[in-house]
Amino acid sequence: MPTLFKNGTLITAEGAYRADILVVADKIVQIAAEIAPSETTEIVDCTDRWLLPGGVDVHTHFDLPVSGTRSSDDFFSGGRAAAFGGTTTHIDFAIQSKGGSLQAAYETWRAKAEGRAAIDYGLHMTIIELNEAVAAEIPRVRDLGITSLKLLMAYKGSVMVDDATLFRVMQIAAEHDLLVMTHCENGDAIAQLQADFMAQGKRAPRYHALSRPAILEAEATTRALALAETAGCALYVVHITCEGAVEALRKARARGMRAMGETCIQYLHLTVDALDKPGFEGAKYVCSPPLRTAHDVNVLRTALRDGSLQALSTDHCPFWFEGGVAGRPAGKELGRDAFTKIPNGVPAVEERLKLSAELLEASRWVAVNCTQPARIFGLYPRKGALVIGADADIVVWNPQTQGVISAQRHHMQVDYSVFEGMAHRGAPERVYLRGALIVDGDQWLGKAGQGLYLPRQSSVWL
Repeated sequence: MPTLFKNGTLITAEGAYRADILVVADKIVQIAAEIAPSETTEIVDCTDRWLLPGGVDVHTHFDLPVSGTRSSDDFFSGGRAAAFGGTTTHIDFAIQSKGGSLQAAYETWRAKAEGRAAIDYGLHMTIIELNEAVAAEIPRVRDLGITSLKLLMAYKGSVMVDDATLFRVMQIAAEHDLLVMTHCENGDAIAQLQADFMAQGKRAPRYHALSRPAILEAEATTRALALAETAGCALYVVHITCEGAVEALRKARARGMRAMGETCIQYLHLTVDALDKPGFEGAKYVCSPPLRTAHDVNVLRTALRDGSLQALSTDHCPFWFEGGVAGRPAGKELGRDAFTKIPNGVPAVEERLKLSAELLEASRWVAVNCTQPARIFGLYPRKGALVIGADADIVVWNPQTQGVISAQRHHMQVDYSVFEGMAHRGAPERVYLRGALIVDGDQWLGKAGQGLYLPRQSSVWL
């Protein structure tokens, strides 16, 4: 049965206008000022509502094994929570294991999603080791529908790569039109600072941030940009948190480099002061890179508004605050006696659209949450835009709804919210995935396994 969305205001990356949208099966087939329904058409009255493309979150970590445990949301619970927040597509990370192949990483993450994915998804490939066999595999990731490679410049002794590995992967990526993504922190210096603090008996959560100062993020960002420019590859810097990293990216783009960057919703609202909460409460806010200053928060908001940053994501990687009980995997309590053992990550996938709506003009809000992420990562125009021929991923948004964020009401599989008590204006009322209604107010109508794997095209430089 066709579905007609009538009387809504379409919010696009270019502007806003009044229009109707006709959906047949899973595609948008017509957009016009006035569309007359047939006798068999289901009508969705969108008077005083906004119509948005489903959100595209290009940085999530569902079912991620880390620090002797795993993130608490899997491809079903995390995808369902994303949908309640208006996100219908996400891109996760297939992570190479020590001594393992890229093909094996791909198969492992596809298996995690099989029969579980609640929304559509893609994969990035994370490389942690490089040898001749892996180097030969890199061009073939395109055959798996993957066009982006992530490398981490932090977490020494675990997933960190050295500059030689990073540069060689960049060279291969440039040759085969692959986008390189970097986690930019100076892992060597961080490892030494962590060892120093531990030797001094400084073990509280606040020392997580102190061991990862902003200057080390700025330095690594500058270094990654220099290596990518030399190799001739396009670079996307993930989860930028501070002024120094933003300025490095601005300068690279000003000289014509194909460089892009994202920040995450937590860095637009929270500051490092949260790690000083009484007792062990600060552990809830431990993520990497860490939260920064109020000044950095304002810099990031401005950078999203003026185009210096191109996307807003979540780096969703939740862990129970009180894990290891009632069937829960271990969580933040692992680091109660040492900040170095606190699993890094926060729950955020459900709150991105709600908590960024009032920070940005409406079309820019859709651009950084939906359209530009889809374009950068080879999903546009199927995803990220309300255009004829696109998947009918449609969010009916009430811009007047007022609410307060609370762990008592969210759908993420975790026992706290880092945004607890924050007020917001605007929220999804209905969320459609490829034409099917999956969220209706507080009701979940979707099912596990409905999410499709999305092979991606080459990235677009914005």
